[in-house]
Amino acid sequence: MFVATKKQAKEIVAEAAKRVNMPYVTERWLGGMLTNFATIRKSVKKMQSIEKMLTDGTFDNITKKERLTLSRDKDKMEKVLGGIAQLARVPAALFIVDISHEHIALAEAKRLGVSTFGMVDTNSDPTKVDFAIPANDDATKSIAIIVSYIAAAIAEGLAERAVEKTDEVEEEETDSKVRKFELEGGDERGERSRKPGGPGGQRGPGGPGGRGGNNNRPGGGGGRSGGGNRPGGGGGRTGGGNRPGGGGGFRPSGAGSRWRTLITDLVNNTQL
Repeated sequence: MFVATKKQAKEIVAEAAKRVNMPYVTERWLGGMLTNFATIRKSVKKMQSIEKMLTDGTFDNITKKERLTLSRDKDKMEKVLGGIAQLARVPAALFIVDISHEHIALAEAKRLGVSTFGMVDTNSDPTKVDFAIPANDDATKSIAIIVSYIAAAIAEGLAERAVEKTDEVEEEETDSKVRKFELEGGDERGERSRKPGGPGGQRGPGGPGGRGGNNNRPGGGGGRSGGGNRPGGGGGRTGGGNRPGGGGGFRPSGAGSRWRTLITDLVNNTQL
């Protein structure tokens, strides 16, 4: 929130705050604007309700005196509260021009633990603010330079936040695609495992208590022959790619991390 009620800083601060879509106070700091924010918010809602009455035709159904009274109230509230009409919560930081002149705002911010940035002239105490900016707080040119730098920093921060949100959304989409790909792959492997004889092979005559392999070769005692025409051992399996523990495929059993990495690379280069 920008706070500057000095005459020479009003227009400069209001223009910069509107440019970066930030709340500002340039007319009068109402006591309790931070510490009694709930009451201030009620006044803002009242001002917004009067504006709504102007647009929806409700003013046509009331008397001329009531219309005049409501219009005057709206103008007064718009002058003081117009800069914080879109402020829904206590701000995270305050930028103050002349901390001696805005001592009430500074005291409320310190009471609530709100970070404060302030232009500090030689007649002010720099220890009262969290981040003091040594500058002439009476000259319009000095105020314009400092405020422009603050506005540029805020705009840069908003742009970085937008990029981070976009990256988070892309990461979530990638993760969802990976999970979907894994689920579909698991279903296909389950269907293949339920088919007799495995994919692409015939079952040969088994040995004593064993099964034949993919090339009709009799299996060993209680084992299976692998995909590379190698007889199985007693109670074990040989992998298809000369890897122990596999099921005739290129994936080693229990290598979940390598499998997930492979899927991630595949998803990044494939439109699912």
